[in-house]
Amino acid sequence: MNYNQTLEFLFQSLPAFETQGATGYKPGLERISAFCRHIGNPQRNFFTIHVAGTNGKGSVAHIIASVLQQAGYRTGLFTSPHLIDFRERIRVDGEMIPKQKVVNFVDKHHDKMVELELSFFEMTAAMAFDYFAQSDVEVAVIETGLGGRLDATNIIVPILSVITNIGLEHTALLGDTLPKIAREKAGIIKKSIPVIIGEADPRYNEVFEQIAAANKSRVIYAEKEFRCEEHHTEGDYQHFRLRRTRDNREFDAELDLKGEYQVRNIVTASAAVDFLHEETPLTISRRAYLEGLRNAAANTSLMGRWQKLGDAPLTICDTGHNAHGIAWVAEQLRSTPHRELYCVIGFVRDKDLAHILPLLPREAHYLFTQARSERALPAAELAAKAAIYGLQGEAFGEVGEALKRARELASAEDMIFIGGSTYVVAEVL
Repeated sequence: MNYNQTLEFLFQSLPAFETQGATGYKPGLERISAFCRHIGNPQRNFFTIHVAGTNGKGSVAHIIASVLQQAGYRTGLFTSPHLIDFRERIRVDGEMIPKQKVVNFVDKHHDKMVELELSFFEMTAAMAFDYFAQSDVEVAVIETGLGGRLDATNIIVPILSVITNIGLEHTALLGDTLPKIAREKAGIIKKSIPVIIGEADPRYNEVFEQIAAANKSRVIYAEKEFRCEEHHTEGDYQHFRLRRTRDNREFDAELDLKGEYQVRNIVTASAAVDFLHEETPLTISRRAYLEGLRNAAANTSLMGRWQKLGDAPLTICDTGHNAHGIAWVAEQLRSTPHRELYCVIGFVRDKDLAHILPLLPREAHYLFTQARSERALPAAELAAKAAIYGLQGEAFGEVGEALKRARELASAEDMIFIGGSTYVVAEVL
């Protein structure tokens, strides 16, 4: 097979949650464990940091990977979903896996994949582990796909686990309360391996404490380790005054990722980096840490996090797609100077819009749309649901049409926002 034929096999022959929803979700570690045994358990050849959470896990994973790269380590990064190119999911030192490596892996292991009935995500995780081992990666940052306990990535034994936060998402699969979802995410906690909790919350802290205690693991709350004392955006960077609480040391840091929600992520990532330097074989200098923050997006090619696409009108996209993430986006929209606001938004069918739509600003003009995905909610149906919550606008069958109309309506002093779904954002990048 050539590369395009390989992608066709991966996307059309393997069950995938991202394209099929719940019917494509195959929880459990039996298949991925058997397949990785078949290919020699490559995930055991390098240190790993495991990152889970409802929101922020992608940003935190990229920030940690950037810092490790700046520290001189050959660094793997496994994330999902991709926005434009499948190979975004698997990177070494910021560079995507070569197309031929994808082809070779699938050609070599095709029969075993079919025999074990691997899901798309299981295959992708195994491909990442194999490529990292072949590439002599020293440390890899591994982001969970969905949940944690039964996620395919959970066959790794990391040197550190990180759980960014807990919000209501995928409730049909992970549970319909925060404690239930926290229990699934906490499934990445391994025996005697510390876990960093990005955002503490009395509604689910006890879940983490109980599971960590059962595994004789230490719980480290990021907010107790680092605090953000000041924060502002200037030019292409966010500027932070951070304080490490154990010695009250303050220092200035810059981050090339936008969005006020990155305050939480930089605190979580800082706690993780501090632990890695102090309590693992890894050595990370203060300079590497600060340069890693400053070049997080540049080093790892992270896209879609409050990303500016243009000026006059200011045009922003963001992949926040659940109630927790949309709340952050709505807060950012309100704090960003503009005259009129035009929102190009679309969602997938299984989103809990009753909790999402009330968070969006009523004063905006909406251009409801749908991405080219089987899971996309039809634009007309979204418009009807949104009207119940006082959100008014027009419906467009294609993202490009909606964005074109927004640009026709907006003046130089206005703002255009594109979001609601990773798939919508992918079509404008």
